[in-house]
Amino acid sequence: MGRLLAIDYGKKRTGLAVTDPLQIIATALETVPTENLLHYLEEYQKQEEIEAFIIGKPQSLQGEATNASPLVEKFIQELTKKYPQIPIHQHDERFTSKIALNAMITGGTSKKYRQNKGNLDKVSAVVILQSYMESLSA
Repeated sequence: MGRLLAIDYGKKRTGLAVTDPLQIIATALETVPTENLLHYLEEYQKQEEIEAFIIGKPQSLQGEATNASPLVEKFIQELTKKYPQIPIHQHDERFTSKIALNAMITGGTSKKYRQNKGNLDKVSAVVILQSYMESLSA
């Protein structure tokens, strides 16, 4: 069984999270510059089997596309072309940044750590991945 890899795609930075091989626990992986994302995924995939990509789907509160939606759609096309054998699932990412920030505060992380936007991005990817996993068991 391979890992699920979640992607919180951003214009500048992208947060990543993965499951363990048994797909029980979601953990933060890395925040990478978006321009290096495909290369990073290529290197990661050489070391670990990826069963599926879970990509945060940007939506407004009304469930409509946002200004980030075309960027994510373009990335999904690139990812599909590069990895046609790996399924891609989009998952609602509304409120993930707020949930991630609250989790970081509750977890006792320092203010300095929380101010690093890259840390928030990878924790947001964990939130997306956990939410996706919960939706499968519901």
